[in-house]
Amino acid sequence: MTNTTYKTREEWLHAFTDAARPMFKELGYELPKTLRLSVGFTSKGARSKRIGECWSNESSEDGVCEIFITPLLGDAARIADILTHELIHATVGVAAGHKKPFVDCMKAVGLAGKPTATVAGDGWWKWAQPILDDLGDLPHAKLAQPGGGASKQTTRMLKCECGSCGFTFRTTAKWLEAADGMVRCPDPFCEGDVGIG
Repeated sequence: MTNTTYKTREEWLHAFTDAARPMFKELGYELPKTLRLSVGFTSKGARSKRIGECWSNESSEDGVCEIFITPLLGDAARIADILTHELIHATVGVAAGHKKPFVDCMKAVGLAGKPTATVAGDGWWKWAQPILDDLGDLPHAKLAQPGGGASKQTTRMLKCECGSCGFTFRTTAKWLEAADGMVRCPDPFCEGDVGIG
């Protein structure tokens, strides 16, 4: 039977982190005692390709490190391995970036790939899979990318033409609505009405 103890994503993320603490400590790394963990968009926004972000404790008024994981992912294991990456930043210090302190910890906890784009390696699965099994389902559903698919044109320029002199120009529906459909020709020598064509 699957564990349904966790009502929020944040509870689940904290439970994963608490379960990972002893493993980090055994490897010589101390996770910060207090962390804020959230599923939410990173500082680059919803359209960014950034999937996780750790804010230094120096950025927070109360000195607490904050981690955000994008809601555009749905797989619990992938979210947990991204969380692990961000926990490394919180542990070695955000200022270290993806340099040696980060790389050393990354390898120790079993993440693989480039330091800027890690994935779960065999070593990570070894300690993380039992935690994931114990935690059960992540109470989360993947969000679709805002706007979904092709970008939608938000402003359409409408062609307008004077019925008397043939003067043409383009404007948005907003300005035609503002004129309440009563648009006079912009030519100062013409008194014609403008139609949309």
